Amino acid sequence: MRARFSRGETVQISSRMDERHHRVPAYVKGHQGTIVLVCQPQVQPELSAYHDPGEPQQTVYRVRLDQQDLWPDYGGSDGDSLEIEIFEHWLEPA
Repeated sequence: MRARFSRGETVQISSRMDERHHRVPAYVKGHQGTIVLVCQPQVQPELSAYHDPGEPQQTVYRVRLDQQDLWPDYGGSDGDSLEIEIFEHWLEPA
């Protein structure tokens, strides 16, 4: 399976809603971040949570987001970031 995105690439996390179980917190939806690591493919949680095999597996990416972008009133230091792992089907080119 070939990864769609590469390390260093800017991506946007989809803002779509999904009533099923998924692992994308609402506070990162719609935000842009940078791929910092391409992880191994995993079964899709939207399917596997409901006794489906979760195939085809999807590549998972570690995405770095700027804290100021997530929370405009963030009082920390400039450059503070959050890293989160997101499945490929939740990412779009930025």
